[in-house]
Amino acid sequence: MHIQIQCCGIVLMLVLFYFYMRQRRISLDTQKAFLNVFWATLICITVDILSIGAIEYRHVLSEPFAKFVAKTYLVTLLGVALSALSYMCVDIYTVREIYQKQMRKYRIMTLIGVAATYAVPLHYSYTSDGANVKYTYGPSVYVTYGMALVFFITILCLMKKEKAKINPRRREAVCIWLLVWVVASQIQFMYTELLIVGYGGAIGVMVLYLKLENPETNVDRNSGLFNSGALYLYMRQLFAKKQDFAVLAVVFENSAYQNVSLDKRERIRMEIVEYLQKIPDAYAFKNAEDEFFVVFTDVETAQIRVEEIRKRFRSGWGAYNGDNVTPCWLYLPHADIVNQAETVLHLIRYVRRDEKTFSDKDFLCIEKDCVDKIRREREIIHLIFDAMENDRVEVFYQPIFSTTEQRVTSAEALVRIRGKDGSIIPPGVFIDIAEKSGMILKLGSIVFGKVCNFIKTHPLEQYGMHYIEVNLSVVQCGYEHLAQDYIEIMEQYGVDPKYINLEITESASTNAKKTLLGNMENLIDYGVHFSLDDFGTGQSNLNYIVDMPVDIIKFDRSMTNSYFENGKAKHVMEAAIHMIHGMNLEIVSEGVETKEQYQTMEDLGISHIQGYYFSKPLPQEEFVRFLEDGLR
Repeated sequence: MHIQIQCCGIVLMLVLFYFYMRQRRISLDTQKAFLNVFWATLICITVDILSIGAIEYRHVLSEPFAKFVAKTYLVTLLGVALSALSYMCVDIYTVREIYQKQMRKYRIMTLIGVAATYAVPLHYSYTSDGANVKYTYGPSVYVTYGMALVFFITILCLMKKEKAKINPRRREAVCIWLLVWVVASQIQFMYTELLIVGYGGAIGVMVLYLKLENPETNVDRNSGLFNSGALYLYMRQLFAKKQDFAVLAVVFENSAYQNVSLDKRERIRMEIVEYLQKIPDAYAFKNAEDEFFVVFTDVETAQIRVEEIRKRFRSGWGAYNGDNVTPCWLYLPHADIVNQAETVLHLIRYVRRDEKTFSDKDFLCIEKDCVDKIRREREIIHLIFDAMENDRVEVFYQPIFSTTEQRVTSAEALVRIRGKDGSIIPPGVFIDIAEKSGMILKLGSIVFGKVCNFIKTHPLEQYGMHYIEVNLSVVQCGYEHLAQDYIEIMEQYGVDPKYINLEITESASTNAKKTLLGNMENLIDYGVHFSLDDFGTGQSNLNYIVDMPVDIIKFDRSMTNSYFENGKAKHVMEAAIHMIHGMNLEIVSEGVETKEQYQTMEDLGISHIQGYYFSKPLPQEEFVRFLEDGLR
């Protein structure tokens, strides 16, 4: 019997099975589908050998039995084709009900093919001497290969139609597998003594294993835990099945190992990993270098498991449990409050990013309000992006009154976003989110460009204006290329830098002082002036005035109000005014809303007043009319 090639195929399959089973695996539907392909192919090769033996000894076993075994081999080919289709559908139909519905159709097609294969005749082609069978042919073979062709065409159509849903590597692996099968079939058709279709199937399974289904690709090599890719796939699968689950994120900040000596940390870290791997009814993942995840599919017992884990950490690690590791804990008791794996990961990043989260506690239970907050943040990010792309970023101007000249001589530019419905969205809604997301750099450049365009089209001197103030956010102040970008914008619009006054905040100068000072130096050399905004709300106020090369100090609204409400604040503000005047700096008092406040600030020698007493922030057209009315 010519079964050497088939035997090689079986050996190859068994070797793959050995390496597959010795690896730690996670319960993924794709791996289950791969095992279906594996067993279908192994059975196909085995039955191929049996059919060769049955035909060889047909005179002993009986002719009908030999043909039955030969037809059974043909049926196993349909099983392999069905398993290949099932393997593709796992990516396409992630919802279990839809997947099962589609597979029922394909199983019915397979059963029809099986019935037809057994029902129609099968013939032998003999050698020239008539002693041996060269190959089988006839309606039974034609039905099998016809049905297999239908399945292959279906797979190719699905790969083209559902390209966006299919893992690119899976698509590539299946294409290679099908190509190997087609080539093997053609070779066997041309050289009938080479029975290599089964071996070609084994090669295809090996391709799937090496490209996608090696369990080792889901394991982090350093820790032995499942990696971030496996975490994403597993959570996506649970969401697709609409199965609720709980997630515990164990975050190892720099302070987590502060009580552990450097020479012990790696050993204790591996001890922690071994413990996490043994948690019952859960999978442990390494999502980042300092972040482990534990996913519980039994939400009823998850809380108990979490308490057990925290208790184990409190008991200490290392020899005699003498080393304490104190991570931060983020616990999501019900993942069904979000709708996808990406949202869970984004939620954890969002909570970690918030510096206030662990200010007074190391354990945080993430509830629906936090999820609602992050959804709102995503909506705002989309709103900002859409506004920037569709020119719905607007600049409002709030006049600043000069007490010495008794007229409006400057204004502060304030960003607004206009919604699709025409409503105005104030900066308090989106500025913080723009800073967190990094969009503030582009948003700030757009605002500055609009201010420069306003100065170009409305020469300030004809309105008696000296300059426009433009705010810089904390992120912008720490941006190395701020000066270069803003100088380019001023040159683009041909704006004299003397008309620009940039406002920095005390917090900005703290977080990025070195970068900020470099930017300020370059811009001042170019001709731009600076103000220190929100004086009185930060820390070490006097040091800021001494250190920063500013021309104007702006009193925050809260400081202005405190002067009229708090006796101590009154003395502090008077002392600050005296000191600032002593350094020949100008002062702007913000938040002035009444005539009494205005007169008091003027009596104190404050040179500029800003607030609703004179005007609220105005859209550009209204601001121009306001200035024109002031000239009459």
